[in-house]
Amino acid sequence: MILRFRSKEGTFRVNTEPTSDFELVLKSLVSNLADVAPMTLSLSNVPNDKGQPAAQLCGKTVQELGLKHGDLLFFTIESTATSPDSGSSDTKVLPSVEDGIDSAMTVFKNTKQLPVDDFLEAKDGKIIRGFDSRMCQHGSKGMCDYCMPLEPWDAGYHELNAIKHTSFHAYLRKINSTANKTGSSSSYIAPLSQANYEVDRKCTNGHLPWPAGICSKCQPSAITLQQQSFRMVDHVEFASPSIINSFIDSWRQTGTQRIGYLYGRYEAYDMVPLGTKAVVEAIYEPPQHDEADGVTLTIPWDEEKNVDNMAQLCGLQRVGVVYSDLTDAGKGDGSVICKRHVDSYFLSSLEIVFAAQLQVANPNPCRWATSGIYSSKFVTCVITGNTKGEIDIVSYQVSETAEAMVKADLIEPSINPSLMLINEPTTTRYVPDIFYKRINEYKRAVQENAKPAFPVEYLLITLTHGFPSNANPMFDQDSKFPLANRQALGTSQDLHGLSQVLGLEKGTFSISPETITKLSNFHVINYIHSLGILNKDEEQLLAKLASQHESVDGYRLYESNGWQTLLTIIREST
Repeated sequence: MILRFRSKEGTFRVNTEPTSDFELVLKSLVSNLADVAPMTLSLSNVPNDKGQPAAQLCGKTVQELGLKHGDLLFFTIESTATSPDSGSSDTKVLPSVEDGIDSAMTVFKNTKQLPVDDFLEAKDGKIIRGFDSRMCQHGSKGMCDYCMPLEPWDAGYHELNAIKHTSFHAYLRKINSTANKTGSSSSYIAPLSQANYEVDRKCTNGHLPWPAGICSKCQPSAITLQQQSFRMVDHVEFASPSIINSFIDSWRQTGTQRIGYLYGRYEAYDMVPLGTKAVVEAIYEPPQHDEADGVTLTIPWDEEKNVDNMAQLCGLQRVGVVYSDLTDAGKGDGSVICKRHVDSYFLSSLEIVFAAQLQVANPNPCRWATSGIYSSKFVTCVITGNTKGEIDIVSYQVSETAEAMVKADLIEPSINPSLMLINEPTTTRYVPDIFYKRINEYKRAVQENAKPAFPVEYLLITLTHGFPSNANPMFDQDSKFPLANRQALGTSQDLHGLSQVLGLEKGTFSISPETITKLSNFHVINYIHSLGILNKDEEQLLAKLASQHESVDGYRLYESNGWQTLLTIIREST
């Protein structure tokens, strides 16, 4: 988009992105002016008006300020020096761009990202195209517009390959190319900033804190909802179909729904330029009360940290959540009812708020953001019926705007699953103006006031999902050991079940490839951890054996004092 700026020096145009920090716009503007600091500007949307200092607008994105393509702003240049006869001893010095650069560089250097982000940042990202015999008129060593590499965010390539959303790193590469010069670290400005729709209660603009007072600096700007063009994760890959089959066995036996957390890792996804995929190795089901139309659970549950720690020892982390929404069609052929489609909803307003809360609780570390955090890679998967009556998986995320609106308590679910309600303002909750654009009956884009409700599709992002062609899961999926928290199905985890899995009732326990396979199960190692018999080093060795399947680790575990104690307890108990 283009913003226009006019003053007595002339009219200037600045190219920017809706999500760019306004400080980047000021920096581009002053590059056309001689010896002018960005923070000495005052801006207004009407001519011959002093407006407000530019410093008050920094930290907000162009979109948050309500600016649109082609908008015209008027600016004047002021001096920040204190007049000798002003008589003021507490004159405030406006923050400089250099201060912002130093702060951004500190975040850039000190933020520890996920390995997949470091890997993708090191890649070139260009989309390689071959020689086109129909269009190229040069030799084999030449290059032209028809065969030169494309940028990873190229819209034509995405449309041709049916890629609905740009990957996060392609989007980041695009906005960073306009914010920072390649190879220059002295002028670095963070291209990303978390949306914040809450009132600044520590405003220092000379008025009482909100709700007693408010100004344009501390109040959030109007929100214009639009579908997010990029996604933090492009694909969800389940390491084995058995992971899903064992999860939905609960519904097959009881007809009630089930929810579980996805444990896995993030990897590069080659089907999308600079793409990211979440690889799911296990599903852990927390304590819950199952019902035919949903589940009731408490977050966090008692053993949550212990499960996360065991996953971390295996090199995994919590990457998402999965739940079922299945209803038998009653035809006797295993078909299910299709509830979620284009004429109903894909994720209900309640589910979107739930997904946003989980994403906020699992933030994504990003050194390209002003705060060192940007959005989330946490995914939401639903097992439901498709239009053919088959059991299928659909994967989603909610937008960064949805995360910010939930954090600011601006929205709440409605009884209509396809509509999201906007909360009423109170003395503790400020609600800015919220708009969205839609296509009317005359095929024209019109802006609508989102109050009191708006369609949930503006907050939703779709992901793809699948299974690997050559499955090589980390854990054994054929273990007969019961899953945790399935007492309602008449199964529970105990020492007798562990004895059967390890084969102790058949004779003396020994380390063998078959035993290693049986121990390589996420639910087995979590149950052993819950007994509290192994020390930290022995638990780490157990997790390493379960995830890497090395015989030498099995022999070391067998010889440890904690494991021998466990075997003795199992024999005496069973």
